Amino acid sequence: MQNIKYYSHYTDYRMTSTIQLSKETKKIISTFGSKEDTYEDIIKKMYKMAVKEQLRDFLMSSEDTVTIDQARKMIDR
Repeated sequence: MQNIKYYSHYTDYRMTSTIQLSKETKKIISTFGSKEDTYEDIIKKMYKMAVKEQLRDFLMSSEDTVTIDQARKMIDR
């Protein structure tokens, strides 16, 4: 009979990785957080800000848009 171990207490286990940063970049990144924040917390916060900025840029873009008057003329045709 084969023994199977159930590791339910490891569900929050995260594999970690190391990224190389210059001291200058590390210092700049640290300005986005507080003393309690880890670099992972700071990077996640920066990512969320970047996603919001991209969404704002997408929603506010005037690319491929028409004015209200142009839209009305298209509807009237």
